[in-house]
Amino acid sequence: MNDFDFFVGSWNVVNRRLRTLFVDSDDWETFPGTTTCQPIFNGAGNTEEIIFPTLGSRGFTLRLFDTEREEWSIYWANSRTGLLFPPVVGTFSDGRGDFYGDDTHEGKPIKAHFIWSDITPTSARWEQEFSPDGGQTWESNWVMQFTRA
Repeated sequence: MNDFDFFVGSWNVVNRRLRTLFVDSDDWETFPGTTTCQPIFNGAGNTEEIIFPTLGSRGFTLRLFDTEREEWSIYWANSRTGLLFPPVVGTFSDGRGDFYGDDTHEGKPIKAHFIWSDITPTSARWEQEFSPDGGQTWESNWVMQFTRA
């Protein structure tokens, strides 16, 4: 239940995000961020607020460990909408975290996948990919490279 202990603290973030989804685009935007993660429930959860200074917005993540199912639920919200998105749920195995959930994009159902990888004491990588076809194909659309501040 302490899988996210590595992430507690402050980080600098290089974001790379696909500008348009599901059109076979290779047009990515890159922008900075800073984030701070704080533990709750003795490591069975945490909160994170990320600041995107060039976008004028912020994001908030709540991660909670379900002790009965032994899996994490990850919830995301941003300051532009103030809405809490549906969670992705999953676990870590061999240093990699995979979390899946259902969401919508422009009113259509999609599958979401978050990947945590390349975790060291001073760096980590997060990637988001979406599937418009029930998980048959996936499109990566956001990558965050974290470096400890």
